[in-house]
Amino acid sequence: MTTVSPTGPASPAPGAHERATISNPVLAGFHPDPSLLRVGADYYLATSTFEWLPGVTLHHSRDLVHWRTLGGVLGEERLLDLVGVPDSGGVWAPCLSYADGIYYLVYSDVKSLAGAYKDVHNHVVTAPAITGPWSDPAPAPGHGFDASLFHDDPALDGDGRSWLLWLEWDHRPGHDPFGGILLQEWDRTARAVTGPAHRIFSGTARGRTEGPHLYRREGWYYLVTAEGGTGWEHAVTVARARAVTGPYEADPAGPLLSSWEDPGLALQKAGHGSLVETPAGEWYLAHLAARPFGARGACVLGRETALQRVEWTAGGWPRVVGEAGTGRPALRVAAPLGTGAAGTGLASGPVPAREAAWGPGILPGPEWMTLRRHADSSWAGPGAAPGSVRLRGGESLSSRHRQSLVARRQQHARFTFTATVDHEPGSPRRSAGLAHVYNTQLWHYAHVTADGAGARVLCLAVCDRGRYAELAGAALPDAEPVRLRLTGDGPLARFAWEDAGVWRALGPALDTTRLSDEYATVGGPDGHFSSWGFTGAFLGLSAQDLTGEGRAAEFSRVRYEGGVARGPAGEGPGASD
Repeated sequence: MTTVSPTGPASPAPGAHERATISNPVLAGFHPDPSLLRVGADYYLATSTFEWLPGVTLHHSRDLVHWRTLGGVLGEERLLDLVGVPDSGGVWAPCLSYADGIYYLVYSDVKSLAGAYKDVHNHVVTAPAITGPWSDPAPAPGHGFDASLFHDDPALDGDGRSWLLWLEWDHRPGHDPFGGILLQEWDRTARAVTGPAHRIFSGTARGRTEGPHLYRREGWYYLVTAEGGTGWEHAVTVARARAVTGPYEADPAGPLLSSWEDPGLALQKAGHGSLVETPAGEWYLAHLAARPFGARGACVLGRETALQRVEWTAGGWPRVVGEAGTGRPALRVAAPLGTGAAGTGLASGPVPAREAAWGPGILPGPEWMTLRRHADSSWAGPGAAPGSVRLRGGESLSSRHRQSLVARRQQHARFTFTATVDHEPGSPRRSAGLAHVYNTQLWHYAHVTADGAGARVLCLAVCDRGRYAELAGAALPDAEPVRLRLTGDGPLARFAWEDAGVWRALGPALDTTRLSDEYATVGGPDGHFSSWGFTGAFLGLSAQDLTGEGRAAEFSRVRYEGGVARGPAGEGPGASD
């Protein structure tokens, strides 16, 4: 299997026996549920995007060390419509696969998730190249989520058939909602399931079995699943069978990977994994992990993607090995043979400030996303100044429908995010500024708006589980752009504004731990959850016009500087991550 690599910087020249170092996480910030695929010399990672668009973020590598963002796959309404989906709904657990020269992408579109029910639409799309174009979605069974495809490769003595796997969700009282892993044949020509569905695995005592991926090796079918939930008890479990339909026997040694037993590990919540074999026959596991602020504290960066080396026992079971010990996630991992001098992944070290330059497109680069509605020229596009963006005012930051928000993931505990805002609101129902966002119920927002008399003012607002408050404000001169800055330093962040060349703090330091999975997830007395948190913090540009007239704001000199913190009044850089 071969493919042409997308255009991008070349990896270091390989040496015959050199090993680079993989620095974890390889995808920093909100990049959960990784699906890892190799086609020829190229590796691709697909991760969940939930309510953010374009759906399913892809990354490319030639060596598992250096990764390049390709952006989102599902960038059209015909592929994905997220208007109105709940927080942490939308795209769950994508799966990339490849067969007969065609790329396959399976994804779940979750329309409701609170309480007993999960309303899910599962889809399969295909493309002749990883960059598309992607076909119209073919529906797959929807009574569950985390769907994936397995192609039984004839080169590995398979029969060439394809199989769809998914978790069946059971809403009935008294039943385990994680109803087991189902498998059904997928007809690639008809683009539909065929034949009976088989219940192949009910999980181990760890429970909450989901996220299935299937592999074939030396006459065995290996089923890799996530167990223990998406929090601290998360794990990767492996079971195997001689026949694709089972019966599957779980590894008697327990989970392939987990952080649960060691709260001192840097990478927590390790789970939801997928395997890949290198051209040289080495194996690696991609998995999600999180880096809390303090021992099992808030994970503001969300669930990230990491890689671990895998070795096989004489009895044919996979084992994660490395500096953290067997079955534990490590920060540094030996890369495949021949990957050249030591290198680092995306998470390592400071990231120099770089202005986001808007060209003729809607977004300045593949790291930028929008919330629930696709970027199009009806509400976003280049501004009048070179490199600027113009956003037509939309709904509030608490809306699940038509916000005008362009944002990027927070990828460092310490960061500086700045932009110049040019906005003449004329009404307190119009605003534009910088937003630090987790979901529609959790955000911090420094914005230019107007008072009751129409005079321009600067306002700092927060939304804490739906409770809105305004913490600070300042008068602004008319008709002058305002330079705003957000500085993050672990669990605290501060907004500031530039006044006559001097940075002035806007309000108090804010608690960023509210912008986390842990704070967003709220359980109910019946054991069901009223809200979930599965994403991570974003830094964005936002514009509102609640009059419905759509007055625009312009943003320029937009910068994200990761790994460096600056004080609220413009002090110098702090220590890097």
